[in-house]
Amino acid sequence: MFSEIFYTGLYTASMAFCLGVFSYLYKSKCKQVDICCIKIIRDVEVEEKELELASRTNTETPRKF
Repeated sequence: MFSEIFYTGLYTASMAFCLGVFSYLYKSKCKQVDICCIKIIRDVEVEEKELELASRTNTETPRKF
């Protein structure tokens, strides 16, 4: 039969695939995303404004040691 190494590799590959799909869904700028039985509708304009605001306020200040 299959060894533990096979099942560990299969589990790792399936988790990497799931993380890749969720990363795609998160980074997508589409208003509606359909993958298999998952349907996501979101407000992209608000997310873009939040990212823009965060990038403006997230300026690095020099550290003093």
